[in-house]
Amino acid sequence: MSALFFQYLMAGLTYGMIYAVVGMGFNIIYNATGVINFAQGEFVMLGGMIAVSLVKILPLPLAILLAVLATMVVGALVELVFIRWLSSPSVLRMIIITVGISILIREAALLIWGQNVRALPYFTGSEITSLSIGGARMSPQVLWTLGACSALVALTTAFFRWSSTGKQMRACASNRVAASLCGLPTRNLVTASFILSAGMGALAGCVVSPITYTQYNIGTGLAMKGFTVAILGGLGSSLAAVAAGLVLGVLEAFAVSVMPSAYKDAVSITLLLAILFLRPTGLFAARVAYRP
Repeated sequence: MSALFFQYLMAGLTYGMIYAVVGMGFNIIYNATGVINFAQGEFVMLGGMIAVSLVKILPLPLAILLAVLATMVVGALVELVFIRWLSSPSVLRMIIITVGISILIREAALLIWGQNVRALPYFTGSEITSLSIGGARMSPQVLWTLGACSALVALTTAFFRWSSTGKQMRACASNRVAASLCGLPTRNLVTASFILSAGMGALAGCVVSPITYTQYNIGTGLAMKGFTVAILGGLGSSLAAVAAGLVLGVLEAFAVSVMPSAYKDAVSITLLLAILFLRPTGLFAARVAYRP
């Protein structure tokens, strides 16, 4: 029983870290722009799909690096082409635009890669290689996923806390008009937020690809999970999104033990609706950046 419990726990933590990275991507863009980017899940999909194509002709580390860079370029283009020219758009308009961007990226991926399910090779070992931890058997790729996503969270936190650009982005999030009056390049900082969130999503998509596989349409589900995590933690708080992601991942993993796996997504939808009705500020009551 303890081995089975640990198996579910590790699976929940693995998926939870992925949800946390997607939720952090939501919050990075929201803090800088006030935009809820429903195309965030597509960045995860693009990272995995591009890396799968590049690994056929390049070493795996280089393929992942180029996939992340390519997805960051896509993130920058999304902001420059669809977001930057808007002047004080309504929330509903931004939701429609980002959903439209998500559909556009997804259909382009279908055209380029087709409907086939793809996966990167395991970083270490193979599909049949497994480790025994606490009596549970798991792939070494699970440790890669947990390690890489944890490193992303730590590096992103350090970036915003100690780097000059990170502090400028925090100032932009606090009061965009005041930051502009102080001479900060607010438009470029907004573009940087899209680039950063796209890169985070792409790297997560590459790391998880060997164990969850990737397909042109996985972004929609990930966007819903990331949005749930962002709301659960309190929209605007990235560290709270990490805790919320782990909570959601573990809940989903243990839910599979008592209900068919086809109903796993119902957990996140139910949780999202409950939070929106009962505690719209999020479980962790995160402080949201104020804007004029």
